[in-house]
Amino acid sequence: FSSQTITGNFANVIHGLNANHLTDQVIQRSKRMILDTLGVGLLGTSTEVCHKVTEYSKIYSSDISSTVWGHLDFRLPPLYAAFVNGVAVHSMDFDDTWHPATHPSGAVLPAVIALSEASPQKKKISGLDLLLAFNVGIEVQGRLLRFSSEARNIPKRY
Repeated sequence: FSSQTITGNFANVIHGLNANHLTDQVIQRSKRMILDTLGVGLLGTSTEVCHKVTEYSKIYSSDISSTVWGHLDFRLPPLYAAFVNGVAVHSMDFDDTWHPATHPSGAVLPAVIALSEASPQKKKISGLDLLLAFNVGIEVQGRLLRFSSEARNIPKRY
């Protein structure tokens, strides 16, 4: 990407981030957001919509798999594990919010966890790397919403 474009500049900023950029306050807030998201997600595994997407996703398999929250009996390919776990988080509608209106952790955390579980053993990421990936995901989501002309009017539409 050329740094002369908004996209190129944004990509350069994101690419340049590392765990040293995480302040103590960001780390503590991130841990609280993650804990909250896991709790809401585990509660959401009991909802009808989560049961439906779980059953639907069982048709997919792969040599690489990730955890489906609340299920010890099977795993799914990372894409579908993230999908099911994200549905679980959103199904109760108690997950965190951000302005403009979005639920950042429910979209980001399931994907980050699924990908971290699918990493080869020799490339396992640290807890700090997971926090960095989580925060980069939250930042990307927030900035994309800020760039979106559709998102600017969400509060007025409701």
